[in-house]
Amino acid sequence: MIQILFVCLGNICRSPMAEFVMKDLVKNRNMEDLFFIASAATSSEEIGNPVHPGTRKKLSEFGISVEGKQAVQLTRDDYDKYDYIVGMESRNITNMMRIFGSDPQGKVSRLLDYGQRPRDIADPWYTGDFDTTYEDVLEGCEALFLHICNQNDK
Repeated sequence: MIQILFVCLGNICRSPMAEFVMKDLVKNRNMEDLFFIASAATSSEEIGNPVHPGTRKKLSEFGISVEGKQAVQLTRDDYDKYDYIVGMESRNITNMMRIFGSDPQGKVSRLLDYGQRPRDIADPWYTGDFDTTYEDVLEGCEALFLHICNQNDK
């Protein structure tokens, strides 16, 4: 089973968006049994809170529910639990490395590093632009999915 953890600052906007977009991609390809997908925060600010209304609204436009998701915090133990630990921006990577200490197995990356135009995904908590965030997350999830499929075909 391929285990993916998406990470952002608060686990209420970008990382749950990526979690549920990737779950939807996998479900639509009848590959749910091959993946375990989750998300977490590098900070403790939002722990226990539900997904941001802007993320819920945007995903509902595509029939994607985030029902029951609450923010959880990344832990050092998560490093051993996941194959891919994917941040939304460079600052997330810095914070993940602070928590993990190091990345000896090369599991930590930014989501859009898998795509054609590597870049950070802007935080809609600050920008208010959930449309662009969704487009970036979808681009990254599709590229990550393709990368994983190509890695497992070898």
